[in-house]
Amino acid sequence: MYQKDTIAAIATGMSNGGIGIIRISGQEALDVAERVFYPKGAGKSIRELPGYSALFGEIRDGKTVVDEAVCLVMLAPNSYTTENVVELQCHGGIVLLQKVLELVLRSGARAAEPGEFTKRAFLGGRIDITQAEAVMDLISAKNELAVRSSVGQLKGNLSRQIKDLRSMLLQALAYIESALDDPENYSLDGYSGQLQMQTERAVEQIDKLLQTAEEGKMIREGIRTVILGKPNVGKSSLLNQMLGEERAIVTEVAGTTRDTLEEAATIQGIPLTIIDTAGIHDTVDIVEKIGVDKAKNSIRNADLILYVVDGARPLDKDDEQIMSLLNQQKVIIIINKIDQAQVVDKLWITNQISAPVVELSAKTGEGIHALKKCLTDMFFHGTLSVNDQVYITNLRHKQALTEARESLTRVLEGIQQKMPEDFLTIDLTAAYEQLGYMLGEALGDDLADAIFSKFCMGK
Repeated sequence: MYQKDTIAAIATGMSNGGIGIIRISGQEALDVAERVFYPKGAGKSIRELPGYSALFGEIRDGKTVVDEAVCLVMLAPNSYTTENVVELQCHGGIVLLQKVLELVLRSGARAAEPGEFTKRAFLGGRIDITQAEAVMDLISAKNELAVRSSVGQLKGNLSRQIKDLRSMLLQALAYIESALDDPENYSLDGYSGQLQMQTERAVEQIDKLLQTAEEGKMIREGIRTVILGKPNVGKSSLLNQMLGEERAIVTEVAGTTRDTLEEAATIQGIPLTIIDTAGIHDTVDIVEKIGVDKAKNSIRNADLILYVVDGARPLDKDDEQIMSLLNQQKVIIIINKIDQAQVVDKLWITNQISAPVVELSAKTGEGIHALKKCLTDMFFHGTLSVNDQVYITNLRHKQALTEARESLTRVLEGIQQKMPEDFLTIDLTAAYEQLGYMLGEALGDDLADAIFSKFCMGK
């Protein structure tokens, strides 16, 4: 998996900016940099610099000056990749950066693959695979909560918990193996009770992690929130109020929204992906019917339904149709238009749907804070502090934890059935290996390549 050649890539965004960085990593990084970078001032040399030092100079193509630049040197093993790393900090024009990268590649480096710098950090032992994945999560984070969660994982919050679990299992395995090999000095009499307590403690810790998986998915992707209701109840006005801008067209004409409209927002720190939908009702209009079908289909993948009811109009068969579609999802019933005389039967609605009710005016904004508080109470156990809280945001981690838990459950069943300890070590070892798989131990080349291929170029 490990390649020792020297790699290079543009490490900054592919758009014009004030500064652009060419990153070079590998055994020949200093040699490659010396062929294109010329320090200003007599007697200065890249090779003589201590780690984390910089020189000002010029990028040259032969005798032609391409740009002025700063050369930053980081020496192995104290660099991001654990190899010698040189960063050439140039002006940030795309054409210019491409020119400098071509010079670097002609001078002995090869183009880096997506995520290859982070891959080398992993292979060099500076980070484990959960921390490497946290780097990608941090880059692609869509909200502040996702950023803080990714930073915690990058700091090793998840890794430490997994390592503690593995240490507990390893101690149990070591004791059993010692007792089997040297029964005169190590006894297994009565050990099953101690093993049961250790295993139950491990299962409890895994369960706590797995319980965060749903919230972790929401942190990473946002709570998929579908605004649902019949035509002209104020769905688009509610979207605009939640976004704080006029994003959706609002008119007095029923059926203005004929397609789904998706927007990202953060409400009270909660990341939401809000989908405004066409009003659900019976229609013969072909285009409007497509919009209604899309609205119904959006329910299936929703984490939350905001069911909007016009408080100034009586309920009708369209409302009954919508309520019949709401089954397993979390729902907040929104009685809209409280700035008008109210005629809707709220008690009847709550008898049909067991869900909290928020009364507001999407037009004036009155009551919108009550909706925000309802969201906070419904998700993340009413709190949004991630600090050292570990959330499982990665499907691979969830699968590994689930399989480790299944193996430990078989250990507990074996203890209850009074199975010999050497049989129990099979499932103990399986759980230990699954947790190691989370950290990147015994990670196959294909899976490692798949993980790092998702990274952007230059990271």
